[in-house]
Amino acid sequence: MLTLPDQISTTWMMNGIALFLAKHLLADFLLQTKWMALGKERARGWLVPLTIHAAVHGALTTAIFAVFAPPLAWIGAVDFAIHFTIDRSKAIIQQHYALTTTKTGFWWLLGTDQTLHHITHLVFAIVLATSQTL
Repeated sequence: MLTLPDQISTTWMMNGIALFLAKHLLADFLLQTKWMALGKERARGWLVPLTIHAAVHGALTTAIFAVFAPPLAWIGAVDFAIHFTIDRSKAIIQQHYALTTTKTGFWWLLGTDQTLHHITHLVFAIVLATSQTL
């Protein structure tokens, strides 16, 4: 189990946050194709597009940890699983309530989705900063 030290490097904490925010921008927006974005939301045929989208997230997280904390590169697999679960849950809720961009619930759900991803990245930044502080 990860034990947090009494102090964590502020520099590494800020670097970690910046790295994971940039990673999220890349994976969730710049590298996500229309096929992934629309495909992962479908009621049927969603598995492959969602898997590839979550794999991009996992691969970039693996790369960050491989460079800065190689023994923790396995966290990329954790990111894959978490991102996959959050996005699939969002799609299921969106379908169940027939949420479209014209409904307030769509935007609440999108905001919740993005917040959960950012909380995940904050935890990863803490892990990275802790690994650099010890």
